[in-house]
Amino acid sequence: MVSLKLQKRLAASVLNCGARKIWMDPNEINEISSANSRQNIRKLVKDGFVIRKPTKIHSRARTCREQAAKRLGRHTGYGKRRGTREARLPTKVLWLRRHRVLRRLLKKYRDAKKIDKHMYHSMYLKCKGNVFKNKRVLMEAIHKAKAEKAREKSLADQFEARRAKNKATRTRKIARREDRIAAGIAGLVQEK
Repeated sequence: MVSLKLQKRLAASVLNCGARKIWMDPNEINEISSANSRQNIRKLVKDGFVIRKPTKIHSRARTCREQAAKRLGRHTGYGKRRGTREARLPTKVLWLRRHRVLRRLLKKYRDAKKIDKHMYHSMYLKCKGNVFKNKRVLMEAIHKAKAEKAREKSLADQFEARRAKNKATRTRKIARREDRIAAGIAGLVQEK
């Protein structure tokens, strides 16, 4: 058997692939062995005596199918789990996700003038203190706080109105009394 090491190396160089991808026609060994230059190898390639083997197929069909099933929640029971719960989905990641959602909502409400900067700050600190477990709870808390604030404002307004009314009544009463006293004094002076 003739050594075709040189021819294989040259063919690999010409066809721009590795030596393991080169196929040489076993029926044309003599002609191939006489080729000792790249030019000759190119001719053999053109004639079809030297061929570059096709790349082997590494199918991902099975993997894709498995992943599609996993997305539906299959094959994820206790027996399939290798890492701890914390390693699979860290609580820090959950915390960050939740926090970003809450802070985004607060920022949106503040920009839309739904809450003022004071309420924003107090709610921000409460979020940081783990008071709200999700967006819905935070929204309810904001609505509740706004309602409470509105109620307090209306009560304060009522109280202020009552105070103003009483003051006006008192001033009128005092003015009337002074008028009566002045009238009484005037009457006494006339009688004399």
